[in-house]
Amino acid sequence: MSDRPRSRKPQRTGRASNPNRRSGASSGEEKRGFGSRKSLSDAKLDRSAPSRPNKGGKPSGKGGSKFGPGGRRHGGPQRPKRRTPLKDADAPLRLNKFIANAGVCVRREADLLITAGAVTVNGQVVTALGTRVHPTDEVVVEGQRIKPEKKHYIVLNKPKNFLGTAGDKQGRRTVMDLIKNATREVVLPIDKMERMDTGLVLFTNDPELADRMRAHGTKIRQLYHVTLRQPVKHEHLAAMVEGIETDHGYIKVSSAELIDGGKRPKEIGVELHSNRPKALAMLLEHLGYAVERLDRTILGPITKKDLPRGHWRALDREELNLLRMSL
Repeated sequence: MSDRPRSRKPQRTGRASNPNRRSGASSGEEKRGFGSRKSLSDAKLDRSAPSRPNKGGKPSGKGGSKFGPGGRRHGGPQRPKRRTPLKDADAPLRLNKFIANAGVCVRREADLLITAGAVTVNGQVVTALGTRVHPTDEVVVEGQRIKPEKKHYIVLNKPKNFLGTAGDKQGRRTVMDLIKNATREVVLPIDKMERMDTGLVLFTNDPELADRMRAHGTKIRQLYHVTLRQPVKHEHLAAMVEGIETDHGYIKVSSAELIDGGKRPKEIGVELHSNRPKALAMLLEHLGYAVERLDRTILGPITKKDLPRGHWRALDREELNLLRMSL
């Protein structure tokens, strides 16, 4: 055995017997090793002292930095997220989505059918997942040819005394009665127009387009011809352009002008960018006006030119592409 004495575990000294502790409480600091700090009993947050700048010249610490975790700035306007553009209705689709859109099964079950060799495209068996097909391709699932539901886009020049909903329990006339012969597929209105309002209403069975147009933050250009029951004040037109905080939120229009100030002081033309169908009516009601007539003459790139009241037509290719690009 070694003759060296056993090492003893060092014992911690108390505050009173610590040789490194500076005597006297008036200084308010304690010396511990090579550093010094304020006593815990006297430590206070000194907000008046400026924070120490770091190497980049910016204040450090929680109180001195205006950036949160990840470098994001607290408060202030945030850059809006860029939306992915809507795909063309005739663009190629993944085969499992093509089968699901035809109502055969869900996508997971469609993947099983594809890998099992039960699907053919233009006469050839396809087993690779992720294969894309065009709407005009011949797709056969378990010996039966399938076709996805064709997308329809119909615009109506709505007359008054028709409800803007898809149905009514009381049996009153709705906009669906005006387009019942437009297509065999079920198409629904994008927004709900009031019974006495007139103008453009868009119908579709495309859920992606409908969801994008109804999504929060979507701005759709709309032009209205409004007839009020009392003359319009010029200061109210300017206030509408500047924006007004109403009981239903902040509402702002792009432009508001009199149609003919001398002869028709109760009629105004209003342009706004919103997807809220009742935004303009709520704004005018907040200003104390009673709306007699509200006619929507422009909806995005769609106009009611050569479209008589109560008639409908299908959107052409150019209008549909412009509408998708604007969303």
